[in-house]
Amino acid sequence: MSIGITGATGHLGRLVINRLKEQGSAGEIIALARSPEKAADLGVTVRAADYDQPGTLRPALEGVDTLLLISGSELGKRAEQHANVIQAARVAGVKRIVYTSLLHADTSTLSLAAEHLATEAAVKASGIPYTILRNGWYTENYAASIGGAVATGAVVGSAGEGRISSAARADYADAAVAAVTGSGHEGKTYELAGDAAWTLSDLAAEISRQTGKTISYNNLPEAEYAAALAGHGLSQPVAQAIAGFDVAASQGALFDDSRQLSTLIGRPTTPLATSVADALKQAA
Repeated sequence: MSIGITGATGHLGRLVINRLKEQGSAGEIIALARSPEKAADLGVTVRAADYDQPGTLRPALEGVDTLLLISGSELGKRAEQHANVIQAARVAGVKRIVYTSLLHADTSTLSLAAEHLATEAAVKASGIPYTILRNGWYTENYAASIGGAVATGAVVGSAGEGRISSAARADYADAAVAAVTGSGHEGKTYELAGDAAWTLSDLAAEISRQTGKTISYNNLPEAEYAAALAGHGLSQPVAQAIAGFDVAASQGALFDDSRQLSTLIGRPTTPLATSVADALKQAA
């Protein structure tokens, strides 16, 4: 069986490929990348595949049995980009698609949900057997802010006391590997999230515990938080989107207690304390 992975040079794509190689599947892996030269170090077959250039996609998918379609990063363009891949997969004879969607995409208030739902619909309409992995939040989404929290004495956000069921990116990579290599996943939609939910106050407390410094959580109104993010160099649309994610989190959009992720990967998900420790080491 050959496995194609889109977004192969991204953080998740690299983790998935390395996990597959550890299982001895290197000869069956096809890394699909917009810039193939950036995938040269992966040690697997690399093919050029640009979401915005459909002509590159069918040849790239030739001979692929299972396609892991990792969602793209260009907000506002993903539904069309993913549709291009799905159409090419149908023409190329791909036998199964595994798509990384969004936690509770059908009910989520996150602005990201619409593009994921559109992609899920396109996957189902293609007639290709599928598995939908509705990924929750990556704990790493907060890693970049931990160093700043230590420096300023505060975690800043707009999530209130919303509970966040995050997991480490490696946990989601293991889920993808389980889905593409295992059996019994066709036609399934999995809601994937961490075993233990936490709040941004909990994050501040954990940073305090590990550093010995007093770190508080400063909850800001959405507009004020977006302005603060923009003041640190983020574009206004990105800053507004991130602030909006926090507000959605305050309303429960990032919470899930089904433990489908740990069931799928056969182990507990990575604890918050471990991810904080890793982030502090990287920030040191």
